[in-house]
Amino acid sequence: MFTDAQQKALVEVARAAVTGAIAGEPAVAPRPEDLRELPEASGAFVTLKRGGQLRGCIGTLECRRPLAEEIARVAVSAAREDPRFEAVRPEELDGLDVEVSVLGPLEEIDPRDPAAIQIGRHGLVVEQGYRRGLLLPQVATEWGWNREQFLSHTCTKAGLAPDCWQRGAKVYRFAAEVFGD
Repeated sequence: MFTDAQQKALVEVARAAVTGAIAGEPAVAPRPEDLRELPEASGAFVTLKRGGQLRGCIGTLECRRPLAEEIARVAVSAAREDPRFEAVRPEELDGLDVEVSVLGPLEEIDPRDPAAIQIGRHGLVVEQGYRRGLLLPQVATEWGWNREQFLSHTCTKAGLAPDCWQRGAKVYRFAAEVFGD
């Protein structure tokens, strides 16, 4: 679990990275003591919204550098490289909401087991062949999906048939700690 100070510091890291990348402003670093002794993380995602609408979301399932650095990296990618959106423009920065999701480890599950997926607690990854799709835990809650809809939409995100989870695709769950401004 992250402390309030750690959560605030990581959101500041993400926001500063985005602002620096988009507006060319120097990043204001959070206090170093707030970034010490961060809990372990398997992965991290940064979600950007403007006016409640998704503006970018990019992350990684495997942190390969310290968590604060990984969050800064994926925050910039969410602002500039999400293929679903144009890059964030400088005039959008003031209205941008930043959300950080820190992922726990992936666990392979049997998707037919109703107890394996708890809406709002678990995110999903579906894999088949070279295709993989991921949806964060908050997505199912935000859209009001049930378990089957969550599985189907994760399959679709991977570019697979909505029912691939019933036909041999591997399904993984993960928990995430989600916080933002």
